[in-house]
Amino acid sequence: MHTLNRRQLMALASSSLTAAGLAAAAGPASARSYDDDGLRSGMVFTSSNAASGNELLVYARGRDGALALQAQLATGGVGSGAGLGSQGAVTLSRDGQFLFVVNAGSNTVSTFELRERGLRLSSVVASGGLHPISVTEADGLVVVLNDGGAGGVVGFRNVRGDLRPIAGAVRGLSVATGAAPAQVGFSDDGDTLVVTEKGTNRLTSYRVGEAGRLGAAVVTASSGQTPFGFAFNRRNRLVVTEAVGGAAGASTVSAYRFSESAGAQPLLVSASVANTQSASCWVSVTPNGRFAYVANTGSSSISSYRIAGDGRLSLIAAVAGQTGAGSAPADTAVSPDGRHLVVRNGRSFTLSSFAIDHEGALTAGVLLTGLPSTAVGLAAN
Repeated sequence: MHTLNRRQLMALASSSLTAAGLAAAAGPASARSYDDDGLRSGMVFTSSNAASGNELLVYARGRDGALALQAQLATGGVGSGAGLGSQGAVTLSRDGQFLFVVNAGSNTVSTFELRERGLRLSSVVASGGLHPISVTEADGLVVVLNDGGAGGVVGFRNVRGDLRPIAGAVRGLSVATGAAPAQVGFSDDGDTLVVTEKGTNRLTSYRVGEAGRLGAAVVTASSGQTPFGFAFNRRNRLVVTEAVGGAAGASTVSAYRFSESAGAQPLLVSASVANTQSASCWVSVTPNGRFAYVANTGSSSISSYRIAGDGRLSLIAAVAGQTGAGSAPADTAVSPDGRHLVVRNGRSFTLSSFAIDHEGALTAGVLLTGLPSTAVGLAAN
């Protein structure tokens, strides 16, 4: 298990910055006053994924929704220098105290601690496999998805920012080769772990047991082809995008639920609701669980869906927002207050910002330019 020691972590001093220093770096463009939470609210995070050395990029959201770069912090790992084809490369812990970043080029995962007055790199550990592409967290349990080699998931316990492997939390996917996984994530109640597999058109899920141990893999055929990104709402409903191999105008989105009697088996609630867009891949759900926003990479658009109480989906707008011709929208994140949607655009190297109204409609805000061409992942607080 490769872990940076204390001296090596200290050598990455640029990763420990004060909130005051960050605010000074931002300049007047950020138009943001730091509150008592410091970096724990109003921030957006992505990673450079650079092959020369991965960095965490930190942006502040102004009162008008505009974003401004605050810091670039070394993760202590190496990126792949290319797209990962995944959702969840950058993830915040549910309590907002930690942030996790995959380093696909060095087979490691970095943990940052968000303190009241700063952001500190607290550990860099081996991912337990090859080419980590997605990471998730619930109640101190962290699981990393590796897609290299045979692929699979590896569980860790987060102990004050140090990730420690859990015996019995290493599991394979539905096949030894060719799964092409896209994301790993916990259900809202933390009882189930889910992986989408683009290559097999399957969902692979695991029951989360005592001390974070994972049950045997449960394999379910996806409602639609090329299941990619997903998100849970607070009623434990699972919303999954279906890119349908990138076919023009063919994308769909499905929803599932879980029950005690079915264990880790996802039960279909809403089958492949079409949006007439291309390559629907990434998705975010609002904190109130009512709306889902889907990034259509092939159409450079955002679709919006309404989620009923039982999890059934209905399309609100095939094109609820646009990110610019040829922009290839990818990672998405909704702010915890449900008022802002941020989208990382993979070909224009920009971040789009949208305001969300009480009916789920989007209003475009200021576009931020200058992202690294290799950037992956997105999280917001």
